[in-house]
Amino acid sequence: MKKKILINEVVAYLDATFHPELQEDYDNAGFLLGDGNSLYKGTLVALDLTPAAIDEAVGQGLNLIVTHHPFIFGGLKRITDRSEAGRMVMTLVQNGISVYAAHTNLDNLPWGVNGILAEKLGLRDCKILKGVQDNSIGAGMVGELEEPMEADRFLLKVKELTGQPSIRTSRHDPKRKVKRVALCGGAGSFLIGDAIAAGADLFLTADLKYHDFQRGEERIILADAGHYETEQFAKEIISRTISEKFCNFACRISERQKSIVQYI
Repeated sequence: MKKKILINEVVAYLDATFHPELQEDYDNAGFLLGDGNSLYKGTLVALDLTPAAIDEAVGQGLNLIVTHHPFIFGGLKRITDRSEAGRMVMTLVQNGISVYAAHTNLDNLPWGVNGILAEKLGLRDCKILKGVQDNSIGAGMVGELEEPMEADRFLLKVKELTGQPSIRTSRHDPKRKVKRVALCGGAGSFLIGDAIAAGADLFLTADLKYHDFQRGEERIILADAGHYETEQFAKEIISRTISEKFCNFACRISERQKSIVQYI
């Protein structure tokens, strides 16, 4: 017989594992919406909370959605059917669905967003790029490939891993060798200087602006592989974490959610 568990018990476990206290000051990670005393029925994992993800949870009888990006970020002034955010909140409440987010705290953990991306790219001897607390947590990651690779060969590997049809890069010699790689899933332009200081040959991130590419000044190759694409593996971390603890409950990764950015 399946043991009855409250949403609050799942939230306590997520808090103890993902450490919302490590989030950046501007962030809003943690338990965002719901009745913690309701019985837990299962989890849907997504990068963002969207109407499609909510419909998916409703259709599968799951009453907890765990995302990477918090859907309540800048604050909600009105909750009505006149806005998408309002309609989502109303649907969540009507269907008894709770919402939790693990955002910059998951970015800052060494085994989090950047750790799994580095692992999938085959980086070794990885370290936090910009650390705090004795460099045990912090932003970004830097590591080394087993053998040097030509820049465009490595970038092709990034495309295949992330499913990106194209990557924006600073101008470079395609045969330039890449050995030491720094990365930051999502928006990481604030770490360009740290990547250069770490002696990285290439810095992989997302959301770079035109003038950000100038900051490399031929000292480093800068590559923008997309926000969703470089953070998508957060869903694997969240799903695995929940499934290991609550193995008798369904924990599914959203199959309907895709990046909001389209490439044509």
